[in-house]
Amino acid sequence: MPVEIVTGNHAAGYTLAVAGEANRNARGATCGIYPITPQTEIVEKVAAFPFTKGRVVPVESEHSAMGVVIGASLGGARAFTASSSNGLAYMVENIMVAGFYRLPVVMVAVNRTLGPPWNIWSDQGDTLMLRDFPWIQLYCSDNQEVSDLTLMAFRLAEDHRILLPVLVSMDAFIVSHTQQETNLPSQELADQFLPELDLPQRMRHDDPKTLGGMVWPDTTTTLRMEAHEAMLRVPEVYEECRQAFRDVFDRDPGAPIETFHTDDAETILVASATVATTARDVVRRRRASGEKVGLVKMRMFRPFPEEALRTACASASRVGVLDRDYAAGLGGVWWQDTRAAFQGHREDLVIQDYLLGIGGGDVTPETVDRVLDDLGTREKAGPPEWADIRREEVLA
Repeated sequence: MPVEIVTGNHAAGYTLAVAGEANRNARGATCGIYPITPQTEIVEKVAAFPFTKGRVVPVESEHSAMGVVIGASLGGARAFTASSSNGLAYMVENIMVAGFYRLPVVMVAVNRTLGPPWNIWSDQGDTLMLRDFPWIQLYCSDNQEVSDLTLMAFRLAEDHRILLPVLVSMDAFIVSHTQQETNLPSQELADQFLPELDLPQRMRHDDPKTLGGMVWPDTTTTLRMEAHEAMLRVPEVYEECRQAFRDVFDRDPGAPIETFHTDDAETILVASATVATTARDVVRRRRASGEKVGLVKMRMFRPFPEEALRTACASASRVGVLDRDYAAGLGGVWWQDTRAAFQGHREDLVIQDYLLGIGGGDVTPETVDRVLDDLGTREKAGPPEWADIRREEVLA
C-alpha cells in the first residue's frame, strides 16, 4: 500500500468507493449524494469512481440522499453516503429509518456547527444529536483513522450479529481539508478484507414482503430490544473486525478507546477526535514535569464503551471531559455519558465537564493547560465550564 498525501475528505471518499467496489460480484454498490460544506469533496470523489457494478445518485436534498441509500440497501447493495451539519438535521427522519430497519449502511459525517447562526467550522453537535438512534458512532482524529475506520465500518455493520448502520465522523477542515500521509487501501486488500454483503432482510421480487407496516406495541418493543442486543454485541464484533484488519493490512485501526499514561494517573482527561491530539501533547509535557496526568481518547461513542472507560480511569480521583458540543441546559454530551458510566461504581470520582471549541473555536495547548489547572484544584464537580471563554472579556 503506497503512502499518499491526501485530505481527510479524499481518504473518506476513496475508501467508501473501494468498499463499494468490493461488492461488485454480489449486489453492487450505491451512493446517494448531496453536497454540503465541508463534506462536498467526499461525494465528488465517490462520483468520479469507475464502479464495475454501482450507481452514484445525485439528488435534490440530504433527506433524499439517505432515502436512496435506504432503498439500495434494502435491495442488497452496499450503500453509503456522507453529510454534515444542517444536512444531517434535514436527513434525520431517514437516518432514524435506516437504523430501525437494521440496514448496514455507512455514512461519513464531517462535524460542522449547526446553524443558525451559520457557521462552517467544527463542532460535534451535529452527529451527537443522533445519539439516541441505533447507529454505531466512531470518531476520527486524523486522516489514517478516517480511512481505516470507514473500511472497518462496513465489516462491522454487515456482520449478521450486528446489522446496524455506522457513522464515521471527522472534524471539519482540521481533518477534512488537511493533507496528511495516509495509507489508502488497495482494491485487492479491500476485496480481501470485506466479505460480499449478504443482507438477510433484503427485498426480493420472488418473495414479496410488506415493509414498514403498522404493528402492535409489543412488536415495536421486541424490535427495539433486538437492536439494543445488537448494540451490546458491538464491542466483541469490533475486536474481531480489528484483528481481521490487522491480518490484512498489518496495522491496527485502534481500539474503541486509547489510553495514554493512565496506569497511575490521578487526573485524567477524556477527549475525542482532534481535541484528543492536542490534549495528548499537553499530557506528555506535563508528565515530563512530574504530574500524574493521563488521557483517554474516545474513538467510539455508540455504543458507549463504559467498562473500558471505567478500567482506564481506575487510578484517577479526577476526570475532566473535553466536550466540543453543547446540549442545551445540560452541558456536554460526552460528559453526560461519562457520568452515567461511573454511576454506582465510583461515587468518589470528580467528573467535571469543560466546553471548548464550540462553534469551531481553536482548542490550543493553552486551553487544555487551563483545564488541567482548574481540574487539579477541584474537590467536587461543578456545572459545565466554558473553558475557552473568559467571561470577563465577553462581558466587557
